[in-house]
Amino acid sequence: MFRALQDVHFRRLWFGALSAFIGFFMSVVVQSIVAFELTGENSSVGLVNFARGLAMLALGPIGGAMADRISKRSILIVGQLAAFLVFATLAGLMAYGLLRVIHLAAAGLVVGSTFAFLGPTRGAYAVELVASDRRGNAIALNQIALNASRVIGPTIGGALLALAWPGAWGAFAAVAALYLLAVLLQARLPVRALTSRSDGRGVLADVADGLRHVKERPQLRALLSMFVTVIMLGFPHVTVLPGFVAHRLEADPDAVSVLFVLSAAGGLAASLAVAPFSDGSHVKRVYVVSGFAFGLSLVLLASTSTLATASVAIVVVGLASGTMITLNGAVLLAESEPAFFGRIMSLALLAFAAFSIVGLPVGYLADAIGEAATLAALGGGVCVAVAAWARAALRSSC
Repeated sequence: MFRALQDVHFRRLWFGALSAFIGFFMSVVVQSIVAFELTGENSSVGLVNFARGLAMLALGPIGGAMADRISKRSILIVGQLAAFLVFATLAGLMAYGLLRVIHLAAAGLVVGSTFAFLGPTRGAYAVELVASDRRGNAIALNQIALNASRVIGPTIGGALLALAWPGAWGAFAAVAALYLLAVLLQARLPVRALTSRSDGRGVLADVADGLRHVKERPQLRALLSMFVTVIMLGFPHVTVLPGFVAHRLEADPDAVSVLFVLSAAGGLAASLAVAPFSDGSHVKRVYVVSGFAFGLSLVLLASTSTLATASVAIVVVGLASGTMITLNGAVLLAESEPAFFGRIMSLALLAFAAFSIVGLPVGYLADAIGEAATLAALGGGVCVAVAAWARAALRSSC
């Protein structure tokens, strides 16, 4: 399960990523709760997610191309330092009672910009640091770090928010500290030879080459399209969770952190279960089934009416989505060439940019028709998307 961690450089990358991931998922929960409490509207949460996703969507392909061209270590350090400064600023604004939703949206825009570079760089760097027979395992271990962070981050964030002091400003300060720790952990990573050369060509030409690479590989195109569509339609459920807890479950909005943690726990369990088989022959079938299960689990969540039943349903959501996300890097990279890894990872990460953007209209939809009906609609959309792409994604699969 952990064989890629035998490489000392991959261990440095992995623990640095773990620290940054914890900070990121702390920030998602804290920003969502603070935005909702500032206005009492789902659309405010959607606006923060929209700003983050807009930056990721605009810069994602460029971030992937840069990951294939320049020092990956430099990208990691600069991006994580920028995130540190953003959350240190939010902590200061919150401490002095000056924080507004527009500040959270602006922070989302900057952090989304850094993530557009950090996400594909981490994935491509992991593949570059380990032997070829451990690449699938390395990608899966990155997802374990991500899903573990989805448990740890919201837990710490929720605990800090529950305290009278330091409260939200302390949570933002903790996020800043975690990004700074990531920089320190990854400062000793090696500068390796680039996997592709620019030959004097512009970065947009590299982006075009990446898109052409996907177009020329039908199965890669189908797998990538399915993943982007499923995440875009399914993951906006996090936008309406604060309102779902407050209105449908009639609980304190802060209780949403419990649902975030339980979903993440399911995702972590799924990652640990499938990581040993990420280089196996049946990985694509499991990948497709998990996508369909994700859609059904959202419909199940929509039908709940108590915090206890919602807690059970959200674990299923985490199990299904965690399985698909964990296997995504392995199935995509198995269909690609090493020189394109950064660009392929950046295209996959556009899924999360898309869901953040869709989160804004989803927030307005939830305000109009209710959170439960919105969750059911999202789950149905995911099931339709998987059905549309499954045949092409599994063609010629073992």
